[in-house]
Amino acid sequence: MSLVTITATEGASPEEKREWCERLEAGCILFFPKSPIALTENDLLFLRGQQQTDSSLHKNIAYKPKSDELTGVDTKTANPAAVDRLRSIMRGYSQSVTTFLTGFLAPYAGRWRLDYASFRPQEEQGRDLPLRRRNDLLHTDAFPTRPTHGARILRFFNNIHATRTRDWVVSDPFRAVATKYAPAEIALPRPDSAAGRAMKSLATGVGLGAAVPSFKRSPYDDFMMRFHNFLKENGEFQSSCAKYDYQFPAGSSWMVYTDMVPHAVLAGQYALEQTYLVAAEAMVAPEHAPLTVLEEMAGAKLI
Repeated sequence: MSLVTITATEGASPEEKREWCERLEAGCILFFPKSPIALTENDLLFLRGQQQTDSSLHKNIAYKPKSDELTGVDTKTANPAAVDRLRSIMRGYSQSVTTFLTGFLAPYAGRWRLDYASFRPQEEQGRDLPLRRRNDLLHTDAFPTRPTHGARILRFFNNIHATRTRDWVVSDPFRAVATKYAPAEIALPRPDSAAGRAMKSLATGVGLGAAVPSFKRSPYDDFMMRFHNFLKENGEFQSSCAKYDYQFPAGSSWMVYTDMVPHAVLAGQYALEQTYLVAAEAMVAPEHAPLTVLEEMAGAKLI
C-alpha cells in the first residue's frame, strides 16, 4: 500500500490532477497533513461536545445532502436547536469538500453522485457492535440499500479530534484480495444472478414495489455486499492478510476508494466524512476497478 502525501494543491496542472486520480484508482491513500477543509473553532468545539448516549444505536450520524436531512441522531439527548446547528455544520462541510474536490479531482467533475456525509463522534477502540457493523475488522465497502451499479465509492475523511490520531489498518487492494479469496472462498458473481428479482420481490412484499429501484442489486452489487460480509467474518483473512498501519494526525484529511482498499479503524474519536459515487466511465485507470476485476474473473458483464 502507498500513502501519497499532498502539501500543496494550488496551481496544479491538468496532468497532476489526472495523476492524483490514477493514484487513487490504483489503491493509494491521498493524505493531507493539514486539511484543505476549514471548520471554525466554534464548530469544532460543538462537534466534539456531541455524544451518543448509547454507542450501540448507530455507528455515525448521517447527513443526506439531497434532502438536507440528518439520521442517526440520538433522540434521548438531542434538542431542536442542536440538531439544526449540526445540520448546518454538516451541510457546510459537505459543500466545502465538494467544492475542493471539484477542482482537485478535475477529471471526475460532473461524473459523480453526491452521497451521504457522516459525523463519527464515538471512540472506535473497543466498541461493542454486531460483527458485520464493526469498524475494526478489515473490509471493503458496499451499501446494503444503495447499490452502486459499478460506480466507485470514494470517501474523504477529516480527523477533527483536538489531539489524537485516527488509527487505520489497510490491506492490499481489491485485485489481490479477490483473486485469492473469491474463487475458493466465495462464489463469483453470475450474470444471470437472481439478486435483482429477489430484491424486487422483497420490496413488493413490504409495500414498496417499484418505488425503490435503488434496492435492485446488480450481480456486481450482490457480490460486493457478500464480499464485505465475508471479509469481516473470515478469521483467516483478518489474521494473516497483509497489513499496513497508518495514524492520521489531528487536523489532517485523507481520501481513498474504500470499495477496493480493505480498511479498518482501530482507534480514534470525532471524524467527518463525505462519500461520492464516481461513475465507472470517469475512471482514468479502469483496469484497477473492482468491476473490471470481477468481470475479468467471471468472464461476463455484471451490471
